Amino acid sequence: MEADITVTELYDKWTEAYFKTLKSESSIRTITSAWKYCSSVYNMRAKDIRARHIKGCMDNGTAIIKGKEQHPSPGVQSRIKSLFNLMLDYAVEYEIIDRNYARTFDVSDDILNETSEAKRGHIPFTEDEMNKLWDNLNRIPYIDIVLIQCYSGWRPQELGLIKLENVDLENRTYIGGMKTNAGTDRIVPIHDKVYNLVKARYEQAMELGSEYLINCTDSKTHSKTKLQFTYDKYRQRFITIVNSLDLNSDHRAHDGRKHFITMAKKYNLDEYAIKYIVGHTISDITEKVYTERDIEWLKSEMQKIK
Repeated sequence: MEADITVTELYDKWTEAYFKTLKSESSIRTITSAWKYCSSVYNMRAKDIRARHIKGCMDNGTAIIKGKEQHPSPGVQSRIKSLFNLMLDYAVEYEIIDRNYARTFDVSDDILNETSEAKRGHIPFTEDEMNKLWDNLNRIPYIDIVLIQCYSGWRPQELGLIKLENVDLENRTYIGGMKTNAGTDRIVPIHDKVYNLVKARYEQAMELGSEYLINCTDSKTHSKTKLQFTYDKYRQRFITIVNSLDLNSDHRAHDGRKHFITMAKKYNLDEYAIKYIVGHTISDITEKVYTERDIEWLKSEMQKIK
């Protein structure tokens, strides 16, 4: 039935017609290269595609380029958005779907800011910088969030989207992640060093009546919108921390994630444990499909980090 075709089948139908209108091979490559980052929606029914799925491809799509896993640059993100704009216009025209959800949002400032910083590269914190963060934990607001990131590997956007209902203090885990196959709803063990920080945030969220673990409490009002801990809010407070403690001025909001991965490798965490925790794609078929990993194994791996 036409209305039940997958996104891949839609892509094939659309490109068969659209590529005939293009005058150069480079224009075709622009589309095909952007499509490589959209594997998380390949098998979805076209009529089920929503804005969040498209944003997931833009935020955290992955593609294997020359044997290496790559994530979309800001330019590629824009091309992914354009791809869905045009492809879903075609789907509406031929009554495959009722609405083009790619047209319901613009490329947000948060996404552009985050991916622009990602393109500039990331650096882990030095031992001296980590000591400064711990020493000033109760003096400068939001240092606890930086430390939680350093011992979890959450992306900046992911930190603000962890729901309170997905935090299990008793079993010392939290669940979150971007909307991709590898990153969605992944279980991350709470490291012993930041357990009390997570617990404090949990208790604060309960008092605020917030559905999210991390909240922005230095706004003048405590409406749900003001409490939301967005990437841009994290970035602004991160810069304040860097400047206040005289840390390396090249640090960016993703660096806590970089620090976690660096420490994980330093302390010899299992390669797949790292990928499971940070939400990287696992290309090994045996590991991805046939090997079962339980949370206790992930916890034991996590605690290797000192």
